[in-house]
Amino acid sequence: MNAVPPYNQDSRWPVAMMTFTTGHSIPQTVPPRPPRETLPTMYDLPSESVGEPGLPDEFHDLQPQLLSRMLTLADYSRDQWFTGSDLNLYYDVHYPRWYKRPDWFLAVGVPRLYDGHDLRRSYVTWQEGQNPYVVIELLSPGTEPEDLGRFYGAEDAVASADGIEEPWPMAAESPPVGSEQPPSKLTVYEQWLRVPHYLVYSRPTRRLRHFQLVGGRYQEAPVQAPPPQAWLADLQIGLGLGLGRFEGIAGDWLRWCSADGGWLLTDTEQEQQARERAQAQVLQAAKKSTGHRDERWIR
Repeated sequence: MNAVPPYNQDSRWPVAMMTFTTGHSIPQTVPPRPPRETLPTMYDLPSESVGEPGLPDEFHDLQPQLLSRMLTLADYSRDQWFTGSDLNLYYDVHYPRWYKRPDWFLAVGVPRLYDGHDLRRSYVTWQEGQNPYVVIELLSPGTEPEDLGRFYGAEDAVASADGIEEPWPMAAESPPVGSEQPPSKLTVYEQWLRVPHYLVYSRPTRRLRHFQLVGGRYQEAPVQAPPPQAWLADLQIGLGLGLGRFEGIAGDWLRWCSADGGWLLTDTEQEQQARERAQAQVLQAAKKSTGHRDERWIR
């Protein structure tokens, strides 16, 4: 750091330059300003580099957990379906090392545990015997063309932390079948796996899109708004965006809903509701046994 800091005419404080061996310099004031004002924050730095493993942000961890924990299917018991998130999904027996990593997917007609006894390390379609029935992708900067394919438009670009749109460095459309280059996600879900329901959500824009397989091709289905809500008729369940609290965090979350629009409950909420019902029954029984009114039970 310079021994005698120059005076900044636009500030009440002298300003010095802290210079690192790399040549990078950071303006310093006397007294020093807080790091939030002088050093890069999480909003200034990329949360991931496209193609690298791992999750791009905390939302990509919490949202799939919520989807799995609140899912209930009318026609399937809990041991007849599996949900995965950020799990390798192998889809082509001719190219056994090709895989995609959906942010969240649901497979029905398969046991919760692999072979009924083991946790899955990945989901290998030619071993499972069932392809995913629902896939959900959560957009992040740079993945939009890969996730949306031919449905991608300029309005779908997710701004990065510095406000710059970062397009995926590959074509939105995938190479033809038989090419040595792996196809895009949308192409795999549509042509390889024939996933009946493909949903894409952009948290920055709060836009939910629903693609249904019709005659072997995806067609965009209408989404009710506001709030955004898609209906999956064959599963008798809907997916919508609603304000709520999960893991102590209040905000907009994708949540499953019933035909009347009521939100389904997470496992924790179901347990809490059961405890409250049990407590109410105990109190009601106590009230009857005492044979008198108690203002505490009057609402």
